[in-house]
Amino acid sequence: MRNRKNRKQRQHLNQGKKTRTRAIRRIARPRTADEYFSKPERFQNMWNRIVHVVSKMRTDQVSLHQASRESGVASSTVVRWGGSALYKRKNGQYAAKTSDRLLRVLLVLTIDGSREIAVADSRQASVVSGHWAAVHRYLATGDSSALRKYRHKYIRDTNGARVRLLTDVEELDRLGAAGVLSFESLYAKAA
Repeated sequence: MRNRKNRKQRQHLNQGKKTRTRAIRRIARPRTADEYFSKPERFQNMWNRIVHVVSKMRTDQVSLHQASRESGVASSTVVRWGGSALYKRKNGQYAAKTSDRLLRVLLVLTIDGSREIAVADSRQASVVSGHWAAVHRYLATGDSSALRKYRHKYIRDTNGARVRLLTDVEELDRLGAAGVLSFESLYAKAA
């Protein structure tokens, strides 16, 4: 009621005057792979750095300022886009929550080979990371004991589809010999 009354008063005061209205553009964080890939490459790179900052804060117990400086993104940008994954301590500093729902587009090793899968949970991303570590351990040493942990593991993508992780050592040997398993980063390349 009060807002309606104030709006009428402003309209009455501005009658006859040309006023410039500013369009409010709301940019939302990506929640699906389609939304992520529809954004410009510059945004995709920024988003990957933001997610990396939150992960670094969580795993290495570093401050927002230090993690954002190392990743090359402003602290305010991390708070703006990844604020749902952060909380403020009593001393006013930001810290990462134990888990978050930020979108990550990751390279996942499946039965069909290496695929880009969008996951919306840091715990799912940790499973993928552990799987890659087990795969690299197997390829480097031949020790498949770490792969047993992921034998019947699935991850869920943003659409809710289950994606099975590859643990077959014969298939891993074949993909490793073909050069498919070499990668620079767990995160997908920006389009």
